[in-house]
Parts: sequence; C-alpha cells; structure tokens
Amino acid sequence: MVNLLILQGLVLGIFSMSDKNRKIYLKELKDPVVFIALGLGSGLSPKAPGTAGTLLTVPLVYFLQQQTLLTYSLVTLFVLLSGSWICGYAAKKLAVHDHSAIVYDEVAGFLITMYMIPADWMLMLAGFVLFRFFDAVKPWPISWCDKNIGGGFGIMFDDVVAGLISLLCLMLLQHWFFPL
Repeated sequence: MVNLLILQGLVLGIFSMSDKNRKIYLKELKDPVVFIALGLGSGLSPKAPGTAGTLLTVPLVYFLQQQTLLTYSLVTLFVLLSGSWICGYAAKKLAVHDHSAIVYDEVAGFLITMYMIPADWMLMLAGFVLFRFFDAVKPWPISWCDKNIGGGFGIMFDDVVAGLISLLCLMLLQHWFFPL
C-alpha cells in the first residue's frame, strides 16, 4: 500500500527525484571555479558535506579573528559578493541546482556566524553547532528562502540567513554565558 502511494506521488509529481547527490566526475573537478565551489574538495565528503565545508572554514575564521575587523569584513564581503556567481556557475556546470557538494555557501554562512565574535574555542564550537543546526534544519525563514529563491543567489542566501540567525543566537549566548 505504501509503495503504491509513493508510486502515485511520483507519477503525479507530488514527490520529485533529485540529483542533489549525484556523483561528481574528475573532469568537473578540474574546473577551478567548481573546485572552489566544492570547498576545495571538502564538499565531496560522502557524509555531511555541509559540515565538512564548515569545518574547512574554521581555520580561516580563527585566522581572521586575529586580524582587524576591517580585514575580516573585507574577506567576508568578498566571499558574499563572489558566492552567487561561483555557486551559480558550479550549479550550471554540474547541471544540478544546489548540489550537496557545493559548500561555498557554508563558508559564507559560517563567516557571518562568527562575525565580531572574539577568538575563543567555546564560542567557535557554539557557533559551529548553531550554524550547522540552522543550516540543516532550515526553520522559517531559512526554509522559505531555500525553496523560493533560485540561482546562485538562492544557493547562497539561505546560508546567509542561517548565518545571521546563528550570529544573533551566538551574541546572546556570549552576553549571557561568556562575557569577555
């Protein structure tokens, strides 16, 4: 009975098949923009590619936290401005909108999460957990952005919103539990 309902859903278009996890070929990885969009290969992780892409960003965030706020801001702005084009380009090359291996958006989201947060391993861990939670669970308005905004901008925007919500939560946690 359940199999019949699933079959009817597929025929009627209620459920759709997705190539979000299709195999990435070496030929596609040779394109430097695709390689960057895939988080220098971290997005190829067979389990939790978004988490792998976020982990890739931890050393960058730690390094930027040691720099001036202007430097952190300029790097974040560069990632945000280049991200729509990079993610859109990779999606076209892979012929899949928002392939799970595209993790450049996670880089942007985690940079936003840790913006103006002092270098502290507990805050870094809390920010990591918060961002991964909001990016994976996608509560409203993140889910709305994910479903309704297309192209490279759409790939980036839901992670930007997840990063902003994570930053707000992290600032509240910092104020209440980690006053520095």
